[in-house]
Amino acid sequence: MASSIAPTPTTAGASLAALLPVTGRVLMSALFLVSGAGKLAAPGATLATIQAAGLPLPPLSYGTATLVEIGGGLLLIAGYRTRLVALVLAVFAVATAVTFHAALGDQNQMFHFLKNLAVAGGLLQVAAFGAGPLSLDARQGRA
Repeated sequence: MASSIAPTPTTAGASLAALLPVTGRVLMSALFLVSGAGKLAAPGATLATIQAAGLPLPPLSYGTATLVEIGGGLLLIAGYRTRLVALVLAVFAVATAVTFHAALGDQNQMFHFLKNLAVAGGLLQVAAFGAGPLSLDARQGRA
């Protein structure tokens, strides 16, 4: 009968494994940080897009979206309250997909819709499994 005991990971393998969660958090955060910076750089265009989508209180929606993207992106990178931040960003990504990218007959909009869903899926993985060892959550004893 074959043994099902996995080999003990090497120190290099363990170090690489510790880098994967933080790398994933940084890569996912990039999307939110760039989008939030774009909102800050072009508030008029962003407000027009929000108004065109029919969202109530465009200035409040603009401020909330900018705060969620930049604040959430930075918190995700730091790994602070990561599970909650990842859930908020996942809900935001799905809401954005449904609100701004629901014209699925347009191939570009379908791409953005599916991209947002994929990002939400990755964030749900972070919410389920935590920030990993290189995070403020790990330093504070939160898994």
